[in-house]
Amino acid sequence: METFEMPVYLVRMDHPDGEGWGQHVAAHVLYLRHLIQEGSLLASGPLKGTPLRSGFLIMKGANRQEIDVMIAGDPFALEDLIYDLRIEEWDPLFGCLSDHATGALPQELKSIFP
Repeated sequence: METFEMPVYLVRMDHPDGEGWGQHVAAHVLYLRHLIQEGSLLASGPLKGTPLRSGFLIMKGANRQEIDVMIAGDPFALEDLIYDLRIEEWDPLFGCLSDHATGALPQELKSIFP
């Protein structure tokens, strides 16, 4: 496991469907591409089967306030097109994103992962 750099956050955005979304989705995606290039966004994409248009982002930042600033710069936020926003800190201990984990295993798992 690599050295822990910064916390990872799961972000869910719910948006209205319609003209506003359609007018700003290209700018939103270009903004996400910028976050990917700077290393702040690990993955993003739409959620399927939700009542509103919803997106899920896996982001990393020094702290929650840094994530809030990045979200505030999103064209959807600037145009007041985020109806619901949920942000949770996440520790991806297992799987393809484990290089971004803290490595702090719960005591109960330390014997399995020496």
